[in-house]
Amino acid sequence: MLTTPRLIIAATAVALLAGCASPNPYDNQGGYGGQEQQGMSRTAKYGGLGALAGAVAGAAIDHNHRGKGALIGAAVAGAASAGYGYYADRQEAALRAKMANTGVEVQRQGDQIKLIMPGNITFATDSSAIASSFYAPLNNLASSLKQFNQNNIEIVGYTDSTGSRQHNMDLSQQRAQSVATYLTSQGVDPTHLSVRGAGPDSPIASNADVNGRAQNRRVEVNLKPIPGQQYDQYQQ
Repeated sequence: MLTTPRLIIAATAVALLAGCASPNPYDNQGGYGGQEQQGMSRTAKYGGLGALAGAVAGAAIDHNHRGKGALIGAAVAGAASAGYGYYADRQEAALRAKMANTGVEVQRQGDQIKLIMPGNITFATDSSAIASSFYAPLNNLASSLKQFNQNNIEIVGYTDSTGSRQHNMDLSQQRAQSVATYLTSQGVDPTHLSVRGAGPDSPIASNADVNGRAQNRRVEVNLKPIPGQQYDQYQQ
C-alpha cells in the first residue's frame, strides 16, 4: 500500500506528465525579455506546481483518506493551473505578433504578461492626450484583448521625477485613465479593468539623464489571471 507521501509524489508526477503531453505550439515564444526556459513548457510547469499544491491541500483536508485527497487535489489544481499556462502562452504569442515593430515591449513574468509602452510613442510632455503614434499600438492591443478576454487588466501610468510628486501622481493617473477609456471605446470589456497612477515610483532607468527619464515616462498594462476563473486549454 502506498503511503501518503508516495501518493502525493505520484499524483504530482501524473499531472506533470499530463502537462508535458499537452500540445503547446508556443513553447519557444520567449519570456522574461524573450528567453524561454528549455525542457518544460509553461503549461507543464503550471500544471506540476498546481498539482503539488493541490495534493498537499487535498491531503490536509481529507484527514481520514489522505492519499485519496491528495490524488483528487492534484488532479483538480493541476488541470486548472495547466489550463492557465496554456491560455497565457497563446495570449503572449498573439500579443508579440500584434506588438511587433510598434515600440511596445511584451514581457512574461510568471503568471502575468506585461506590456511596456514607452513615453516616446504614448503622450506628449506634460499631457494625458493620446499621441497620434499611440493609436496603432492601442488598436492592436484592443483587438487582442477582445480575443483573449479572460484577464484582469491593470493599467499603470508612470512619470519621471521632474516636477512635484503630486503633479506627477495626478498626471500618471490621467494617462492611465486615457488608455483605459480608449480601450473600452474600442470594445474592451471594462469589467476586469483597473487604472492606477504611480507617478515617479518604480523607475526602470536613471532620472539623472534625458534618456533615462524618457524610459521612465511610460504606461504599463499588466494582464493577470482572474481569481477563481477556470481556464480550459481550448479557450481563446
